[in-house]
Amino acid sequence: MGHLTRGERVAGYRRAMALAPLDALARTAGGALAAGAGVLGAARHRSKPLHPEGELRNATVTRLPGPVPAGVPWLDAPGQDEVIVRISRAIGLPEVLPDVQGLAVRVVLEGATADLLLASTGLGRLTRYTLLPGRRPTSRPLTSLLPYRSPRGPLLFAAVPDSEHAYDLRWAGPVGTWHRFGRLELGGPFGDDLEVSFDPVVNVLPGLSHYGWVTRLREPAYWAARSRTGRRARPADPPGGAGAGGA
Repeated sequence: MGHLTRGERVAGYRRAMALAPLDALARTAGGALAAGAGVLGAARHRSKPLHPEGELRNATVTRLPGPVPAGVPWLDAPGQDEVIVRISRAIGLPEVLPDVQGLAVRVVLEGATADLLLASTGLGRLTRYTLLPGRRPTSRPLTSLLPYRSPRGPLLFAAVPDSEHAYDLRWAGPVGTWHRFGRLELGGPFGDDLEVSFDPVVNVLPGLSHYGWVTRLREPAYWAARSRTGRRARPADPPGGAGAGGA
């Protein structure tokens, strides 16, 4: 391996220094989220402190990639997938009150389960990172809120309601244009809401990974949820498999 030039060493040092405060902030915020989720779950006596109740639906994702490649095989290749979807409200407020809406999608790819969790936000450069409440699951667009690491850089997902039973699926960079890559169409009920546990920290789409600061932000809350339900931090089994049960 060749020696790094002075310029390369300086650039590496600057990147490390820039990430250090972000890493510390993510750890602190992650701990606070876990503590808040734990208190909320204990007060409710529920295994799921956030999104405590939901509706499981069968659904179909039809992938119709556009002219701009994402660099992720599942997004760039046309095809169709049978998936499981969970529609929920973050706090669990009565339906007459606005709440942050949640949309979780589980797909089996290459023999492994991948979970994608979205929450109601906006689509703008700032609002794609801002939780926004609504009264219905289709009140607002939903995004992944936090970026994934992809071959082309940070990448976010969005589901934009097209009707009461369908969403346009899109991807984008941190502040760039949204690119449509498919359509999600809801089907009939899947079963008991307690039969499936979604975990985006463990079950990641092939071709994507988490940034370290994202993991440190999200993992404490999901660890707390696993602890309340007795689940281990391992990839979920495909729908209908031995691990379909859970919290």
